[in-house]
Amino acid sequence: MAHTRTSSKARIEERRSAPASEAVEDYAKAIYALELHREGPITTSALAERLEVAPSSVTAMLKRLDELGLVRYEPYHGVTLTRSGERVALEVIRHHRLIEAFLSEALEMPWDRVHDEAEVLEHYISEELEGRIAEKLGNPVLDPHGDPIPTPELDLAADRTTALARLERGQRARFARVSDSDPAMLRYLAARGIRPGVELRVVGAQPFGGPLFVEVDGRQHALGGELAQKMRVELERAGK
Repeated sequence: MAHTRTSSKARIEERRSAPASEAVEDYAKAIYALELHREGPITTSALAERLEVAPSSVTAMLKRLDELGLVRYEPYHGVTLTRSGERVALEVIRHHRLIEAFLSEALEMPWDRVHDEAEVLEHYISEELEGRIAEKLGNPVLDPHGDPIPTPELDLAADRTTALARLERGQRARFARVSDSDPAMLRYLAARGIRPGVELRVVGAQPFGGPLFVEVDGRQHALGGELAQKMRVELERAGK
């Protein structure tokens, strides 16, 4: 089915449905994110927790999305995105990550602040503005946090990273990306010069989820177990 985003609606009367359209996009994006890390249908409770809404509200919305052909929903069995629903999610993700890149590169906004701004603006940019932002930035493939930006055709690069927490002492890797949802975590990394693209080496680790110790540019840093789990890295290839 053809999907008309809120962002592409030009006439004022058409924007009256904006809140509903935003909800559709938010649900599609949330389901997509959960599907990346789980096998099988996504439960109503998992979606309610991610979106911080009541399970009853989720159920009502999923029925609507099913009617729109964006999801396949079976009560008590969960929900999965259809191909149309996946494209809705990827459109919003492309907008979000392009906006983050623009705010960071063009406006020099700190990387710990761009996520919240993009969460709002992602619903309201037009196709033309999307294209102009991408062109202005040189058609970037990554956002400031290292996440891949879907192409204009809504293709997304395969994830070949692993959690930093899984590395063993002595292993080297390139820091690839990190979640943009925790500003304090991003500020902690920025203060230590740890950004996507830097090379690091694991020099030690405490057991039972304790801190991981890494060396970056000759300096050692302690990274909590939760943070090390959220940081994604690309392992150094043999022979380098």
